[in-house]
Amino acid sequence: MTGEITLSGLVLPIGGVKEKVLAAHRAGITTILLPRQNERELEEDVPAELRESLNIIYVDTAEEVLQYALEPAPEPATPPAKNGTTRPARTRAAAGTKSGTSRSASRSKAAR
Repeated sequence: MTGEITLSGLVLPIGGVKEKVLAAHRAGITTILLPRQNERELEEDVPAELRESLNIIYVDTAEEVLQYALEPAPEPATPPAKNGTTRPARTRAAAGTKSGTSRSASRSKAAR
C-alpha cells in the first residue's frame, strides 16, 4: 500500500502509477486500489493488456479503501462441551480458577 489521505478521509493521488502497477503484477497481485484521480495516468501509461488482466478499483475515500482492503473478522470459535453441545468460551482471567484469581495468587494465600 502506498499513498496519503487528508484529515477528512479523502484519498490523494499517487506518483509512479505505472511502476507500482507493474511491480504489483510481477508480484502476483491481481486486485489494485488506486485513487480515482490517477485513472487517466493509468490509462495513458499502463498497457491495455495488463490493465485488462487486473481488477482495478478506483477509490475516493479512506472508508472505501478499508471496505475493499480488509476482510470481515471471522466468528469466534465456540469449543464443544463434554456433552456435545456448545458452550461460551471462558476468558483468560477466569480459565482454570473459580474466583478469577490467578493460580499463583491462590497458592501464595494457601502457603501463608
